Amino acid sequence: MIMKRLTTLLAGLSFFLLSLPGIAAEEVKQEYQGLTLNARLQLAAGHSLQDGVVLLVHGTLAHNGMEIITTLQDLLAENGRNSLAINLSLALDDRHGFYDCTVPHRHRHTDALDEIAAWLAWLKRQGVGDVVLMGHSRGGNQTAWFVAERDDPLIRKLILIAPQTWSRDYAAESYQARFGVPLAPVLETARARVAAGQGGELMGPIGFIYCKDARATPAAVLSYYSDDPRMDTPYLLPRIDKPVLVFAGSEDQVVKGLDKRLAPLAEQGVIRLVVLEGADHGFRDLYADELVEAAVAFIGKP
Repeated sequence: MIMKRLTTLLAGLSFFLLSLPGIAAEEVKQEYQGLTLNARLQLAAGHSLQDGVVLLVHGTLAHNGMEIITTLQDLLAENGRNSLAINLSLALDDRHGFYDCTVPHRHRHTDALDEIAAWLAWLKRQGVGDVVLMGHSRGGNQTAWFVAERDDPLIRKLILIAPQTWSRDYAAESYQARFGVPLAPVLETARARVAAGQGGELMGPIGFIYCKDARATPAAVLSYYSDDPRMDTPYLLPRIDKPVLVFAGSEDQVVKGLDKRLAPLAEQGVIRLVVLEGADHGFRDLYADELVEAAVAFIGKP
């Protein structure tokens, strides 16, 4: 009982300190479905959560300490914007750093939607003013999917940075190229095991996302590789009833041709599209400055 009260007091003190002007970024945590989720909260000098926050979601098997995320948080703070960069759990407790490929994969692509909802609920409990969702790469698809299907009155705008595109043919081709085996038999095995009630049991070794000789649940395999149009962010964008800004890098070799895919939607006024000439998937250095400058202008006043 004493330890529980001490933990509660420390958590309250931590949030109080974060609410003071000029305090540097700090880690915050919450309990969620038997796991501890963590995130990096950075308040701009002289600001509190009542002034609103940008909620950032990282990319595939990544984390909130990677270069693009920390750079965005620092630049947002310099421009008077608070931010909360979450670490998706990927079904691991209090996860930090890039996902270790030796760890079995039990996470699903759509788990991120539930965790975005959990962090929105946390922000509401802290009295946040409003939220702008910002996602990079796969995180861009997951934030777009969330707004398209779940939304929340707290969310004011959506910013996507090189969001994931997807097609069944490209998924099969890239799987074959990366792992040297066809994807179809892997999917067939996963479907059969799910149908047999074994969706939570591990299969493998198989190729899975970036990991060779991985072990993953059939449910995880189907989540990341099944033919679902919602995995393709351009499919989701017309279904979003909020202002959307999308950044594309002309030299992006991860999400290729995004600017051409999105040009018709931009012409129709469905989204605002900013193409940064010379930027790759990481939007490093001056590209990050350009990105945040455009993002802050898009966010506008709370």
